[in-house]
Amino acid sequence: MQLSVRDVNDEIFKTFKVYAVGEGLTIGKAITMALDQWIESKEKKKMNFLDLKPVDWGKGTKGTSKEIDKILYGD
Repeated sequence: MQLSVRDVNDEIFKTFKVYAVGEGLTIGKAITMALDQWIESKEKKKMNFLDLKPVDWGKGTKGTSKEIDKILYGD
């Protein structure tokens, strides 16, 4: 696909191009990767609260959330 894009900051594009070429990438491949990463970051923000999983903080932290609640909300 051939694409024309308006309103791209010249300095940012020049820096982007330097990094892309330095990595051995074509500009098209580098832009595709950047777009994919941007989309992925937006989709991560859509995470549902129910998607969160418990985390083991290690030995000696079993009652930490209860201790935090006690500090924040009292007895």
